[in-house]
Amino acid sequence: MMKRIARTTRDRKLAGVCGGLADYFNIDPTLVRIIAVVLFIPFSALIAALYIAAIFLIPNDTDVVDT
Repeated sequence: MMKRIARTTRDRKLAGVCGGLADYFNIDPTLVRIIAVVLFIPFSALIAALYIAAIFLIPNDTDVVDT
């Protein structure tokens, strides 16, 4: 079974991107959110653009079929 990245619907704070990344890498979602906030401070435009792109490019976990 191949693991696929997807935005989470059960551990969602804003759009589920950080929760989905945490599920994919099997780490704590709070750690991913802290890293995102810390990176947002010096690289705000880049991180904001990547986060918005991820919202549109990464599907919800309910839309992903495991194969």
